[in-house]
Formats: sequence, C-alpha cells, structure tokens
Amino acid sequence: MLTIEQVMALIIFVCMFIFIIFDKIERQYVTLFAALLTIIVTFGICMRSPSAIMRALNIQQFNEVSFWFSKKGSESKMSGINWETIIFITGMMIMVEKMGKSGFFKWLCMKIAKLVKYKPISLMVSFMIMSFGLAMFIDSITVILFLAAVTVELAQLLKLDPVPMILSEIFCANLGGSATMCGDPPNIIIGTTLHYSFKDFIKNTGVIALMSLVAIVIYFLLVYRKELVNEQVTQEDIEAMPEAKEVISSQKDFWVSCVIFLLAVILLITHERTGVTVGFIGVFIAILTLITDLKDSLDVLKKIDYKTLLFFIGLFVVVSGLEETGLLKLLAKQIEEVSGGNTIVIVAIIIWVSGIASAVVDNIPFAATMIPVIRSLAVASGVDLAVLVWALALGTDVGGSATPIGASANVVGTSVAIKNGYIITWGKYCKTSIPATVIVMFISMGMIIIRYCL
Repeated sequence: MLTIEQVMALIIFVCMFIFIIFDKIERQYVTLFAALLTIIVTFGICMRSPSAIMRALNIQQFNEVSFWFSKKGSESKMSGINWETIIFITGMMIMVEKMGKSGFFKWLCMKIAKLVKYKPISLMVSFMIMSFGLAMFIDSITVILFLAAVTVELAQLLKLDPVPMILSEIFCANLGGSATMCGDPPNIIIGTTLHYSFKDFIKNTGVIALMSLVAIVIYFLLVYRKELVNEQVTQEDIEAMPEAKEVISSQKDFWVSCVIFLLAVILLITHERTGVTVGFIGVFIAILTLITDLKDSLDVLKKIDYKTLLFFIGLFVVVSGLEETGLLKLLAKQIEEVSGGNTIVIVAIIIWVSGIASAVVDNIPFAATMIPVIRSLAVASGVDLAVLVWALALGTDVGGSATPIGASANVVGTSVAIKNGYIITWGKYCKTSIPATVIVMFISMGMIIIRYCL
C-alpha cells in the first residue's frame, strides 16, 4: 500500500510525463511547474520536510570540494538537481555557439565532402562517421542541428535527396553519443551522478558503440542502395561547390574555437587522472570562450538554450520526489523479484525497458528516473552497478533513435528537413530507424552479457 506522499509524487510525475509526450506546452514550463508542486505538495504538505526540499534544490553542492575535484571511485549519493550536469552542458553550449559562429562545422562538412569527391555513397558513409565522431564530444542535438543544415545545402547543390543522409546522421549521432560520458544528455546525467569518467564510458559503451557503427553503416547502405546507386553528381555540380575556406567567417575565431575544443577534449579524456570534475571543465571552457571574444560575449550568452537548462532543473526536482518517498526503491525491488536476481535477466530488462520507453518518451527524463533505480537494484541483487550503468546508457541512447520523438536530436534533424521542404513522416522515419535500433539493441545486450555476465 502506497503512502500519501508516494501517491502524490507518482501523480505529479505521471502528469508531467503525459504533458511532455503530448508536447502542447513547452517542456521547461511543464517540469518547472511539476517541480513546484513536488516541493509544495510532496515535500511541504505531505512530508513536512524542509530537509527534503534542501536536498532537492541541492544548492550546498557548490560549497563542496568534491563538486569541483573528485577522487577516483567516489560516488554521489545526492538526489535533487544535478548542478554538475547543468554547468557542464552550459559550458559546452557556449563553446559550440562560438564554433558554429566561426564556421567550423560547415568548414568540416565541406572539407570532407571534397575529400570523398562528392560521391553519394562516400558522402553518406563519411557523414555518418563524422556524425558519430562529433557526437562523442559535442551534444548530439548540436551536431545534428549543424550537420542536417549543411547536408540539405549540399544536397540541393548536388541535386541529391538529403533524407537518407539525415536519417543515417541522426542515428549515428545518438549512437556516437552513447560512446562517451559527454555525448548524450542521459550519459552526462549518469556519469556526473554516479561518478563514472570519460575513460570508463569509452572502455565500455564506446567499444560497443564502435562495433555497432560498423553494422549500422552496412545496414543503411543496404536500405538505401537503390537511391544511392541511381544518384549521379555531374562535374558541373561539383565545380559550383564553394571551397571549404570560403565558409569560415573569421580565421581568428575559427582557430581559437579549434584550440578551445581540443582543450575541452583533452580535459575530458584526462579528468579521471587530474581529478577535475566535468562541472569544473564546463566553467573553465565557458570562461575561456567568453574572454577570447569579449565584444561578442553578451551575444553568445543570449544564445544559450536556457529552455533546456530549465527543463533539466525541473526534471531533477520531480525525480527527487520519487526518490525521497521511496518509490524508486519499490520499483527496483520489483525488478529484482521478477528477475530472480539473475544478472543476465536484469541486464535484458534494463536495456529493453530503457530502449522501448526511450522510443516513446524523451530519453532524458527516463534516464534521470532510472539512475536511483539501478543504484538500489545493484544493492538489492548484488549485481555490479557498472553493468547496469552500461545497460541503461545504451538502452536510453540507442532506444531514443527509434522514433522521431525519442531523442531531441531526432526532433531537430527532422525539423531541419521539413523546414527545407523534405517531409519526413513517422512512417518514413520508423521504417528505417526501428530495425536499426533493434539491431544495435541486440548487439549491445549480447556484448554486455558476454563481457560482464558470463
């Protein structure tokens, strides 16, 4: 029998999810209102616990040394707002805004297109690999925003259909995001909450994602083989293409952006050794980006996606309501009972439930909800937490690729195509993406079981 505070926390959470799915109200307003209800009704009226409110807001985190510098193997027990995630994403947004403004992404696309001589098959493969590679270090939403726009521009100049390329790029961006701690928002949340490093993700989900990439490139080439073979690029079209250097708006900004990006990558790769957290990296990269171009710093700050950051803040508070009331421990107990404590069954449940759920609803709130569940499940069943972490990360990241609304990158990519007159219906999207998702899910489950459970 559920307690009154558990019932209220559950009602608030379910209503929030329903409003997010129907997408009639901007999602940041939905999560912020749900967070306010959680604080007032669940923590205030039902629990009468000021300490629960403080844990949900988690402001004391900023005063802790571990927020900026952490030791290897330490794990955060905090619930509530994950400020490390918020700060890191903000820092990366600032850096990426500067990169985009300098023409970095367009230059990279044009450079690669010329290297493969604008051949349709080579273009598709190279852009898939580029999408995967960029998404390992930059938020997949940003990667697709720039990549889809350049793909449409290239396709129009070369008289090609951009839809197959955009669909394959979206899938590879989500897949590349699963490879590292900073690629997809679910991984950022998982990594910062449970203190898994960039290196931890690369050695585990990264290996699986790379093997899956090979299978997915082959899959998309087979699916679109007729379209790719029939498309022809004339010499006249090639000669009309602009040079890569022509799209750079400022040489100075371009090279400064490249250096800062390289520095961010180095800091992320080495942060396990140096002890700096991703929150520290986010602040450092943001400050460095802003001081290198003070005259445009205000404009860069205005272009930060504050809606997404507010969405995260509200979401974390609502999830803390489920955790504080003990609902997530009950869910973990149910999974443990159904699986009988069998590691293989638990992994299968986590990865497929995560994948299917993330295909229907945004994978960010689902991942945030499941972190306390797998933590409790690991304690209750004796299963290594890391095994459940990799299953959750891959399930949410890959599962989100199946439908147009499963991940934010999908929404952005299809929106760019539609805006330019290339309609991508649910049927057209799901026809190729659902089989691709199932393929990667089976590869991921198989590799996790073989590597960690046998």
